[in-house]
Amino acid sequence: MRAERERDYVDYVTGRIPVLRRLAAQLAGDAHRGDDLVQQTITRLYLHWSRAVSARNIDAYVHRILIRVFLDERRLSWARVRLGHSPAEVAEAAEPGPADGTAVEDRLVLQAALAKLPPRQRAAVVVRYLADHSVDEAAEILRVSPGTIKSQTSDGLAALRRLLAERPADPSLGVKS
Repeated sequence: MRAERERDYVDYVTGRIPVLRRLAAQLAGDAHRGDDLVQQTITRLYLHWSRAVSARNIDAYVHRILIRVFLDERRLSWARVRLGHSPAEVAEAAEPGPADGTAVEDRLVLQAALAKLPPRQRAAVVVRYLADHSVDEAAEILRVSPGTIKSQTSDGLAALRRLLAERPADPSLGVKS
């Protein structure tokens, strides 16, 4: 990679790491696995940087890589292995936020509920609402039709509502009421 292109790559990645980490943590359900997803994503981006800079929307291109890395990882059997995934560890690994304890609790509850969604629904909800992409952009990122995005997000949101409504009776969501 030429020096100018490499500098552009480093500048882009440096500016986008916080957003990518947040999205990856929500996809993976774990900040540490999210960091692994981001590492794989930026490695693939480096390999395809010349193609990425010529893309119409580079952020959508990178989000597509992130989603593909996530979905590919979910297919592997080792992805189901969890080493120490308690709510306290998740809270420690979470990005710093407001000092208000309810915000941390809400984030943990949402993260636990997202982790219970099937991978494609989780990807659709994260790309659509947490990454704030339109239906058409999300469809382009996930390489599915806009109708599929609509149905996946609808099903995912319905499941999240159900899971969050069950929260007081369901200690597996990771937070005691």
